[in-house]
Amino acid sequence: MKGLPESTGRPFFIPHVLIMILNRTSETTYHRRKLTAIGHRIGSTPIHTMTSLSPKPGVEIMAKLEWEQFGGSVKARAAYRIIRYALTTGRLRPGLRLLDASSGNTGIAYASICAAMDIPLTLCLPENASRERILILKALGVELILTSRLEGTDGAQRVAAALANDQPERFYYADQYNNPRNWQAHFYTTAKEIVEQTSGRVTHFVAGLGTTGSFTGTARGLKCHDPSIQMTSLQPEWPMHGLEGWKHLETAKVPGIYDPSLADRQVEIDTGEAYDLLRFVARREGLLISPSAAANLLGAKKIADSLSTGTIVTLLADNGEKYSEVLSQIID
Repeated sequence: MKGLPESTGRPFFIPHVLIMILNRTSETTYHRRKLTAIGHRIGSTPIHTMTSLSPKPGVEIMAKLEWEQFGGSVKARAAYRIIRYALTTGRLRPGLRLLDASSGNTGIAYASICAAMDIPLTLCLPENASRERILILKALGVELILTSRLEGTDGAQRVAAALANDQPERFYYADQYNNPRNWQAHFYTTAKEIVEQTSGRVTHFVAGLGTTGSFTGTARGLKCHDPSIQMTSLQPEWPMHGLEGWKHLETAKVPGIYDPSLADRQVEIDTGEAYDLLRFVARREGLLISPSAAANLLGAKKIADSLSTGTIVTLLADNGEKYSEVLSQIID
């Protein structure tokens, strides 16, 4: 055919380097499409008015149902942004495993996203994490490294950091406790949603401290919208507590992303009171929530009781499906 070079009779070979470039381009396009599809299922969670908890007319307690998104918890927001950043910047590239420490919920969010995107995942998890969480993570194909129950997530972080340092050719260490994408996820999404869903009525925001990303990012975002909005951070009353995912910062390793200047007030939460509220919310609101979600509501209730008017917003990190041991304790 005119215009085409004559055949030399020799087989046509594509250079190996070109094949690698084409494969990497194809994988990048695949991940980009997957990221876009998953991104449509992150955030935009509904907000629920807790009518049975409002102490008086003029005081509202509202809570975002964070389990209603891909990955099943509030941690989906941070996990998605961390993974998206790592992929788009080339830090998480073919041949590397995503690695992090988690108490469970971030791990499940990572696992859900990684499974959907064919990204291998290794998690360091305290061995006393709930049985349901461990089963879910294994079902999603996670390589689990169980760490000391006595050292909690602080110990899991140390193990993960050591692995990343010893095997940089195998792991990309996401380090959620020090990764700014954690709080930025809430700065750009959660805060905006709260303002829109309350029609700007929000006067107080309340949230517990774990990785501190939810509180730090949402508080910063809300303060940018209206500096008069009051921020309350919550912590367990004692170092030995039953609020999975929370930290008693006075005795734990403080996350690098935490900004203590954002809190106008700090309230300590008793695990037993949170469990009592969990049962109350199930029977009066029809919501089966987790212990940490109940603890957030307890903090919101304490703030509401001190007000004559106001709209308090908090986050219900996840529901009660992964907490059969706790639920068995609160059933009469």
